[in-house]
Amino acid sequence: MPTNIFDEFFQAEARMFLLATIRIALAEDGSDLTSMGLFNENDMTQAMIVAKQETVVAGLPIIPLVLEFGGADCQVHLNVEEGERVSEGTMVAALQGSTIQLLKAERVIMNFLCHLSGIANMTSRFVKALEGTNTQLLDTRKTLPGLRFPEKYAVLAGGAKNHRLTLSDMLMLKDNHIDRAGSITQAVAALHNAHNPCPPIEVECRTLEEVEEASKCQIQRIMLDNMDAETVTKALALIPDSIESEISGNITLSNIKDVAELGPDYISVGQLTHSAPSSDFSMQFVPIS
Repeated sequence: MPTNIFDEFFQAEARMFLLATIRIALAEDGSDLTSMGLFNENDMTQAMIVAKQETVVAGLPIIPLVLEFGGADCQVHLNVEEGERVSEGTMVAALQGSTIQLLKAERVIMNFLCHLSGIANMTSRFVKALEGTNTQLLDTRKTLPGLRFPEKYAVLAGGAKNHRLTLSDMLMLKDNHIDRAGSITQAVAALHNAHNPCPPIEVECRTLEEVEEASKCQIQRIMLDNMDAETVTKALALIPDSIESEISGNITLSNIKDVAELGPDYISVGQLTHSAPSSDFSMQFVPIS
């Protein structure tokens, strides 16, 4: 996967949120009094970022951004591509610059890299489990506050697709919307009346009766929420070809292939972002002789 996927994703609003998150992360650390007390401004260091496990890598282009916003004048060389799987011991990036500046930026860089690579790594495992099916893997909005865009970018780096990035990308009628509005039919009609043009609409369905009702509405996708295999099979038979199908709820690596073989267009998995373990990297410093 070419690194330019990073630039393609982080445009406009997405880039604004990323840069804001980087600024906050650096501000949280405050002044690095330890490094400032040990080294002078002319002390230079080389650093290597090394994978301590086999993993998919995501977030490398954030490294120069962190250094830039931290006021560091450093050289950065990225040795692998975004989305590439690397083996334990691989040097994924090399840095050279002020010892003080690199030490201040170290933890922020590693926090981004470890977290996003962990998401990409888990995503790639789910994608691999879907091989041989026609079902596409989606993420959800179960992301850490302030990290929506970086986390969803990591899902892309891992080989899956994004569900809606914001509430305005797709209008999603969930149980609370439907219950408050009175019915699926009434809720869909209200959305079409409120928005012209109306964004795509997805309806979350809990029962076969709801699937049947939603299938008669002017919508783009139906989500089957927490249904067993028998109910999913019946529900998919009710959905016309003109409406996409999505399955969500209780999806794991061990059952996703079986669920996909039922025939949905999409499966969404919150675990990709809310439960992915961080990948392990280390930054190793080597003084310049």
